[in-house]
Amino acid sequence: MVDVLSHCDDAFLAENGVEKGIMQLIDQARGVELYDKVGLATEMSGGSAANTIAGFAHLGGAAAYVGKVKDDQLGRIFAHDLRAQGVTYEVPLASKDHAQETGRCIVLVTPDGERSMNTYLGVTEHLSPDDIDEAMMAEAEWIFLEGYRFDGPESHEAFAKAIKAAKGAGGKVALTLSDPFCIDRHHAAFARMIRDDVDLLFANRAEIEAMYDSDFDSALEKAAAEVETLVCTESAHGAHILAGGARLHCPVVPTRVVDATGAGDLFAGAFLWGLVEGYDLETCGTMANIAGSEVISHLGARVEADLKAKFRAFGLAV
Repeated sequence: MVDVLSHCDDAFLAENGVEKGIMQLIDQARGVELYDKVGLATEMSGGSAANTIAGFAHLGGAAAYVGKVKDDQLGRIFAHDLRAQGVTYEVPLASKDHAQETGRCIVLVTPDGERSMNTYLGVTEHLSPDDIDEAMMAEAEWIFLEGYRFDGPESHEAFAKAIKAAKGAGGKVALTLSDPFCIDRHHAAFARMIRDDVDLLFANRAEIEAMYDSDFDSALEKAAAEVETLVCTESAHGAHILAGGARLHCPVVPTRVVDATGAGDLFAGAFLWGLVEGYDLETCGTMANIAGSEVISHLGARVEADLKAKFRAFGLAV
């Protein structure tokens, strides 16, 4: 996914039928319509899981990414940017003859820093089981699955293939719920995967409440009963970590919000890096909050500062 980021006001959202603060799926025609209406825009590689993996790699983690782009200009830029971060990316580009283009997300950022995402999935929707390298999955300590990918027609089968290969070799599975509307579209599939396969679940307050149709604390308890570790962000109220019957709270790291795009993505990337490096859960949560605060302090969903330096400035030994 390539992000097209532009600033606008609430009136623009209302005039153009864009619901604030969520991800809406659009077709190519709607994408062209919105693109023509937005003002000055910045184009950069994005995609929720790709942002997470890029953040993980920025910290020095060894990672590979699985996602579909086309052999077009945006697709080649996306692949180059990811590899430049040190990420292994070996999924073949879809042919230039493919009917759909590389996916893009028009991100409209209002003055309060909230982002409203309008996503044309494009060729990324066609990720299939054939794109899953079972040997690569078997080498992974963790695989990280993105909830948005549930919208692909063959993504469920691709997920199942990746999970079987990873777990069969002793690996673990992390899942991010991604978006309340995504949960509504695929609630039963999410529920099965969480119950049967997920070791680490990432969510925010709106997502966990939508998933368990409960108030916040009840939803946390229900989720924690199904997974080994639950990590749930609550915006300015920080993050909650539930594991082994204990509940930890990691306060937010204050910053000026410029663009909230990628906050949860980089949060997950830093948390996973801390986990793989052997840090305790509270430290992982603190690292994740620092990473999330860094990415919302500027436009775009990729890290611009040295996260390890920020960790050290915060008193963490890295």
